[in-house]
Amino acid sequence: MKNKLNAIDLFAGCGGLSKGFIDAGFNIIVGVDNDQAALNTFEKNHNGAIALNADLSAQETFDEIKRIADGKEIDVIIAGPPCQGFSLSGPRNFDDERNKLYLAVIEIVRQYRPKGFIIENVPGMATLYKGQIKDEILKRFRNMGYNIGCKILCAADYGVPQMRKRLIFMGIREDIGSPYFPQPTFTSDNYRTCRDAISDLPSRVDEIGEEVSTYTSEPKTEYQKLMRKNMNILYNHVATKHTKLVKDTIALVPEGGNYKDLPEGWGESRKFNEAWTRYDGNKPSKTIDTGHRNHFHYKYNRVPTIRENARLQSFPDDFIFTGTKTQQNRQVGNAVPPLLGEALGNVLKSIIGEK
Repeated sequence: MKNKLNAIDLFAGCGGLSKGFIDAGFNIIVGVDNDQAALNTFEKNHNGAIALNADLSAQETFDEIKRIADGKEIDVIIAGPPCQGFSLSGPRNFDDERNKLYLAVIEIVRQYRPKGFIIENVPGMATLYKGQIKDEILKRFRNMGYNIGCKILCAADYGVPQMRKRLIFMGIREDIGSPYFPQPTFTSDNYRTCRDAISDLPSRVDEIGEEVSTYTSEPKTEYQKLMRKNMNILYNHVATKHTKLVKDTIALVPEGGNYKDLPEGWGESRKFNEAWTRYDGNKPSKTIDTGHRNHFHYKYNRVPTIRENARLQSFPDDFIFTGTKTQQNRQVGNAVPPLLGEALGNVLKSIIGEK
């Protein structure tokens, strides 16, 4: 740990971003959130990092992070703050109470003066109020002495079998250097697909499975080998028990199709863009959601299991999710894909340099 750069993860959730930073060679000191179920998963999977359930808008939380850091220098801050308040308060009310969680990240960077930071958010934030929110964030960090840039990145470009886009802010302290973003390692010609990701996992057609089970086949792709590591026990691969109506309805949707492919009179309860979507096995998945049951397996008449969604998010099989199934779905769906996090971590490490 002595030669590793130290990082803290704010609004950590279950820790997808910080998992990527661990794989890039960082030492994660603490993950902060107010979702205890997600923090339980975080603590189980992050090499001894402390999970702190706290309010990030409170000064006491800053003090507690310092106590946990115990004199270690905090080199990097990574964060995924919610930005719902901005859509209500507008650019002229940036300091509105409803934006306090985003403002807390700015304040923590001001207090700790890390060498660099990453903030991730939804792509729509880039154009909210014609970009005025984004521009205000950039201005505030520049006024604090950081070179900062932002860019929308697609996870599939970095080996994640999912078309997930995130807005990434990267800041580097002026005395250290300037930010740049990782070059894509995959293109639309060779994106990893749903089939690449999950075709080795048991079908769960005749039984829903258990939280702890076993593999029934060897890995079939390079990505599956990467995800399995040295595991011989399979966690979190439990199928949802659907009604006959749901199974009969999705059976009528072809691979890659959605509600528009259903015969008249079928699936009337769900008629919106993502309804009755069956993945295309030969393409990356759509953005993994938090368990709304609108996306179905490319082959089987059921929604993906937690483990299948985790694979599509690039969580390795030794990353074990805890809590209820609803909590696990939320943890997976809200996470930053670890492979995207690793790509960002590697770039930050190159800019900042090893100690």
